[in-house]
Amino acid sequence: MPDDALVVVLKRDCPTCQLVVPVCAQLAAAATLTVYTQDDPAFPDGLPGVRDDGTLEASWRLRVETVPTLLRLKDGRECARAEGWHRGEWEAVSGVAGLGARLPAEQPGCGSMSVDPGMAEVLEVRYGDPPMRSRRIEAAEPEDPIEICYQRGWSDGMPVVPPTPERVLRMLRGTTRDAHEVLGQVPPDLGQCTVEKVAVNAVLAGCRPEYMPVVLAVVEAALTPAFCMHGLLCTTHFASPVIIVNGPITKRIGMNSGVNALGQGNRANATIGRALQLLVRNVGGGIPGGIDRATLGTPAKYSLCFAEDESDADWQPLAQARGVPAGRSAVTLVSGGEIVGCFDQKSREAPSLTASLATTLNVAGHPKKVRAHDALLVLSPEHHRVYQRAGWDRARIVEELQRATERDGADLVCGAGGIAEGMPESLVGTRHPKFRDGGLQLVRAGGQAGLMSAIIVGWAATGERGIEPVTQEIGT
Repeated sequence: MPDDALVVVLKRDCPTCQLVVPVCAQLAAAATLTVYTQDDPAFPDGLPGVRDDGTLEASWRLRVETVPTLLRLKDGRECARAEGWHRGEWEAVSGVAGLGARLPAEQPGCGSMSVDPGMAEVLEVRYGDPPMRSRRIEAAEPEDPIEICYQRGWSDGMPVVPPTPERVLRMLRGTTRDAHEVLGQVPPDLGQCTVEKVAVNAVLAGCRPEYMPVVLAVVEAALTPAFCMHGLLCTTHFASPVIIVNGPITKRIGMNSGVNALGQGNRANATIGRALQLLVRNVGGGIPGGIDRATLGTPAKYSLCFAEDESDADWQPLAQARGVPAGRSAVTLVSGGEIVGCFDQKSREAPSLTASLATTLNVAGHPKKVRAHDALLVLSPEHHRVYQRAGWDRARIVEELQRATERDGADLVCGAGGIAEGMPESLVGTRHPKFRDGGLQLVRAGGQAGLMSAIIVGWAATGERGIEPVTQEIGT
């Protein structure tokens, strides 16, 4: 291309592009002109210097977003540009006067095919230098990509979304973080986890790019040593990460904190939790029957992720109770897997409801075990209203529940009640709360109708391999 040249990018399927064909002829007569045509190599008919840009490579390299676009290049570099048709701008860019005298003075253009939905990632993968280092698996034409994912063990048993380079790149654009940033090592194999690896598994899980900041925070929380992800993975218990999301981001990405909050039907809830599970499988090697030794397992091993209901201005959300400033978004990870319902439709006073909930909480793990399991109480709106009328806040509810779950040691020891399971004889003559300090977490969620709440029972809370809840603020 000459040192000083003009370039026009057009497509036939654009009325404004058809309008400026006579102008292109004027430019070709007055200067060195190259015309790139996106959708029809025969358009414009009879004009010299027309090049087929059906691959859209030229449009992508020239960063064209609107057609027609006129550019002036000097020494191969852009020095001026006009988008759509505006006589004054085209004359200024080209240096040619009297362009399109019979045309309207201006007319907007159309979208370039290079910025059609999904094309930006396709073209960057094809012609650019995308920030991805993961090994690529080529599929032959007859092969089903979803079946390939099954065959290679990348699935949790449910269909996954094949992580094509374009999809991974699109997912990476959901965060400002560097694709090669190392977040930590994923147990049990301690595979190195980068932002790119998170994006790959977020694609597999079915996430949208706007979920990426949440998924990254979830992964960082899970890799925190205090969360003991390795122990949670290899125990024989009903155990899995449970994810509670707080803050403005829950509304932005459409998370569910209401009807069926712990169930199916919400894409963000389902796929954010699933992304973590797939990451542990695919990067950490946490395969059921391998290091994952769960006796029975739990559906939570697919995903158990939900948003807290923060619609009551007087309620302190879990993240704030754990030190995150108001107005910021965060995730909290606890262990869980067993969901036990407490159906109390008659308690209208706080002490009665507390005693009722305590009876169900005492079942966690085993009715005769204390300080052995943590629990997450998911308080429904109707049950919460009982406490609201009594003026009890989060701290008061937890305090009263801790007191209500205290048991006499004589009822807990081995053999008591004809049950061999139990605690040591040394507990006789003492009283003990069901949960250690900080072992009972409380959130609000669920539909407006239904006098029932849920208790999600956690994994072992004691010993060197015990697990601590972890809260991680969500970044960008």
